[in-house]
Amino acid sequence: MKEQIPAIQTEALARIATAADERSLDDVRVAVLGKKGTLTLVAAGMKDVPKEDKAEVGQLLNAARTTITAAFEEKLRALQELTDRAALAGIDVTLPARIVSAGVLHPLTQIRDEAIGILRRMGFALADGPEIEDEFHCFDALNTPADHPARNEKDTFYFDSGKLLRTHTSSVQIRTMETATPPVRIIAPGSAYRRDEIDATHLSVFNQLEGLYVAGDVSLPDLKGTLEYFLHELFGPQTEVRFRPHFFPFTEPSFEIDVKLTVKGQAPRWIEVAGCGMVDPAVFESIHNNRKDNAFNPEQVTGFAFGMGLDRLAMIRWGIKDIRLLIENDVRFLKQFA
Repeated sequence: MKEQIPAIQTEALARIATAADERSLDDVRVAVLGKKGTLTLVAAGMKDVPKEDKAEVGQLLNAARTTITAAFEEKLRALQELTDRAALAGIDVTLPARIVSAGVLHPLTQIRDEAIGILRRMGFALADGPEIEDEFHCFDALNTPADHPARNEKDTFYFDSGKLLRTHTSSVQIRTMETATPPVRIIAPGSAYRRDEIDATHLSVFNQLEGLYVAGDVSLPDLKGTLEYFLHELFGPQTEVRFRPHFFPFTEPSFEIDVKLTVKGQAPRWIEVAGCGMVDPAVFESIHNNRKDNAFNPEQVTGFAFGMGLDRLAMIRWGIKDIRLLIENDVRFLKQFA
């Protein structure tokens, strides 16, 4: 074996040096170091080596294996480098690279994040709730009578179970008051669903942002100041804002809010952006009866609520004339907001 091992090593190194490609190099590895390779078979005969020679033969065997393995790895790196060079041959590295298009947040995401940021700075916390709701949280607790048009199957998506897709995120306000204690100051962004005919200004699925503030002494000036500040931050400090009396079942008094939109080349015009009002005591009474405590006793707390469509805010901000553009995923449209 003392003569075999050096001979195997010499032959293996010669075959490695002359290997022309990775396949022939691997053939050498298998022939020498594989399960039935020449060096492996010699190693298997170590049991027959006389005891006094085992140390010397073992050293020869390990040295040969180490030398052959190192030569194999070095040759493999050299062959791979040649392959890489051949693959790059003919490529003109002076050609300008292709421009990689960067992604951009959807305009609805941009307007939502900005609106949330403004209200968070004013002390409002985020709240969330289920999109599949029951009539109590979506209508009854919000003082909506049984004959109200919103409760009709022509206007609302009902399930066979009697549950429905929420028509507004006001249900989050009710769920928050069921578990929290005043003061409560929350905003609830999210999807809402109505059986609207889809056209340039309506979708059956849209995005809302609602807010609620309840404490011991919340007043109408608090509501007006909060929303005026919010709209000035969103549309600019010069934006004109007006409040018009309106009716909502869950607020009293109630208002719709308009901003004056000025577009170059057009006469200024008022655009409705939100609804709001002081929380109707009947809403607090419903919560009070459910909780069985005085946390929302209508004799002890007041509050205001507001709601707005994020889709509408985006359309006003960027002059989008057709709401359907926001859901068509046309890259030509979306890249304008990069």
